[in-house]
Amino acid sequence: MFNNLFMNGLSTLPLMNNGKSRAITAENPHGEKGKGGMAASNLGKSRKGSPCLRGLAPGSTTTLAEIEGPGIIQYIWITVTDKTEADYFVLRDLVIRFYWDDEEEPSVESPLGDFFCNGFGRGCIINSMPIVVNPTRGMNCYFPMPFRKKTRITIENQHEVEVPAFFYQIDYCLYDELPEETAYFHAQWKRERLTEKQKDYTILDGVKGKGQYIGTYIALTTLERYWWGEGELKVYLDGDEDYPTICGTGMEDYFGGAWSFALQEDGKTVENTYCTPFLGYPYYSHHDEEVHNLYHNDDCPPMRGFYRWHIMDPIRFAEDIRVTIQQIGVNHKGLFERQDDLASVAYWYQAEPHTPFVPLMKKEDRWPR
Repeated sequence: MFNNLFMNGLSTLPLMNNGKSRAITAENPHGEKGKGGMAASNLGKSRKGSPCLRGLAPGSTTTLAEIEGPGIIQYIWITVTDKTEADYFVLRDLVIRFYWDDEEEPSVESPLGDFFCNGFGRGCIINSMPIVVNPTRGMNCYFPMPFRKKTRITIENQHEVEVPAFFYQIDYCLYDELPEETAYFHAQWKRERLTEKQKDYTILDGVKGKGQYIGTYIALTTLERYWWGEGELKVYLDGDEDYPTICGTGMEDYFGGAWSFALQEDGKTVENTYCTPFLGYPYYSHHDEEVHNLYHNDDCPPMRGFYRWHIMDPIRFAEDIRVTIQQIGVNHKGLFERQDDLASVAYWYQAEPHTPFVPLMKKEDRWPR
């Protein structure tokens, strides 16, 4: 009997194990066997009677899933509006949280959009292996998320008004037991609205125990002119203090680019966005296309979104890990220290318990500039 629960790939599809497949939706909120699609519509029973959660009240926290384990979440799909009559930052105002087993502090906490590599409260296409965002804001996640006793997933609406509809599906598999070495999925959002000169921005810190770092999303708003991407990503492992074990060569290098992602067209420097399975630069804008006003134009500081998945090269740690990135630019006079606006999501697996996260910024401080 083939019993590796985590080998889901094209070559392993013919191999069977004892998993029991289930799915949670608004129509079947407990994932019960034989109880999907029971709600009635004007077309009759079992004819698309409850395709979504109708109305997330402001200030409310809604449980999307509560599942008894052991099991593994295999796939998540979510879509929601990105604006209401009150404001345009729904994707930063909705906060998603995951809790594993009996923990009271979340192992995943992030604005909904940023978790799916859609920062700045704006949707964009992501075509990567674990995270896919399709037109328009069809947000998909393939990270395997195991749990032994149970899991709880919530969405908090910190938006000013009701979010009218929330669509979602969570596919998972139940098992008799999980391998002893199974670690738990974690993700944490952070932001510094103004970084400090000569002080590296911290993507992840305070992680204790054994695990592996598996991904980074960065939403960078540049606040100074000239080239911004010379800062090196550093990974401090298992007691590193002054100097890291892993240190890269620059921000654009970490995200798989080179020479500033740029081409020359008609005497101007033009940036190229791209998506690949493991890394990408999917979003660039220096305009706010959503807002039109008689008294101001749509200019805003340049915004850039990047992702990097350590799927083929997970960064293993046995005791602790800290991940930082420098803010260094270059101009016609050479390298210089910068101050920019950085937000990030760190993704990793680790053994529980985990160190509680610092409190999430209030929504107004999460909004893009």
